[in-house]
Amino acid sequence: MSNLRDFIFSTGFMAMSWGNLLMLVISCLLLYLAIVKGFEPLLLVPIGFGMMLANIPLANLMAEPIYKLNEAGIPVLDTVGGFLHYIYQGDFLGIFPPLIFLGIGAMTDFGPLISNPKSLILGAAAQLGVYLTFCGAMLFGFTPQEAAATGIIGGADGPTAIYLAIFLAPHLLGQVAVAAYSYMALVPLIIPPIAKALTTEQERKIVMKQTAPVSKRVRIIFPIISTIIISMLVPPAAPLIGMLMLGNLFRECGVTERLSDTAQNALINIVTIMLGVSVGATASAEAFLNLKTITILCLGIVAFGGGVAGGVLLAKFMNLFLKNKINPLIGAAGISAVPMSARVVQKIGQEANPQNFLLMHAMGPNVAGVIGTAVAAGIMLQLFG
Repeated sequence: MSNLRDFIFSTGFMAMSWGNLLMLVISCLLLYLAIVKGFEPLLLVPIGFGMMLANIPLANLMAEPIYKLNEAGIPVLDTVGGFLHYIYQGDFLGIFPPLIFLGIGAMTDFGPLISNPKSLILGAAAQLGVYLTFCGAMLFGFTPQEAAATGIIGGADGPTAIYLAIFLAPHLLGQVAVAAYSYMALVPLIIPPIAKALTTEQERKIVMKQTAPVSKRVRIIFPIISTIIISMLVPPAAPLIGMLMLGNLFRECGVTERLSDTAQNALINIVTIMLGVSVGATASAEAFLNLKTITILCLGIVAFGGGVAGGVLLAKFMNLFLKNKINPLIGAAGISAVPMSARVVQKIGQEANPQNFLLMHAMGPNVAGVIGTAVAAGIMLQLFG
């Protein structure tokens, strides 16, 4: 009978706290949104499941290993750490996010950006949300490092948000990652009301001319030159930009098909699983359930909205001086979320004008936003790292 009692008291049910229970509910909500509603399932399923695993009492999946000194004073492993703790080292050491960028680069066509350099300006304007939220977080009493990690959520780039949080505010990694990926999943709901509020129906009907084709030589040179210039200007951005451009070079050079295929499929899928589960596992009840988390979630939506608004407003401003007008909607695609934000812009444009095909035009600012967010993260690391 005593053995049965000991077994019952050793189960997670007996050690369950209200915080664990609430986090399990939140994790199930993320899984519901991913599986049933289809919101970013490749990201939210591993994150939600990792959050669930981290909040199962007594499982200790994120427990750190314990070392003791032997007679010679040398640290010796006494207790092995939790399974997810070791996977998390790929986040903690800054390995997983650049590898994600390698896959993104291999999957991304930079042609729309190269053929329309104005897209780069729109991608930069969409970083307005990053800097506005940084200032807002400082007003709420965040340290510069915490404010930078929170502000980068506005770039709509999960790997970059994780990368910056790891180096500047690792204690906020769970909150920042969950906010970034959750709002990325809600991009189809966030962009339309802001883009429509800032544009007239006539502006949304603007049909843009087809962009010029880009030669293979230019496509090959672009990632090489971009890596050199950006990495020289902002050295801390080199890991992200370097991997992004290397992946794109795999895609465009024509002699590394196997490497391009691996980066686009097997590698990015494996790393996404590892990154998502381990990041979700950082969202324990102790770390997640506090006022700062609520503040980060609120600032995150402001950051996203500011990014969308920044791109649209700059596009409207540019039209004051351009002979060939651009559809201001494409500025909304300046937030990174590739290619979702460009697809949302395409949908809004066709609602206003069924003959409007904005997808390729929107991909320019969309890709520029990926580069812009990585550069913004590099600047934050340069200033506060």
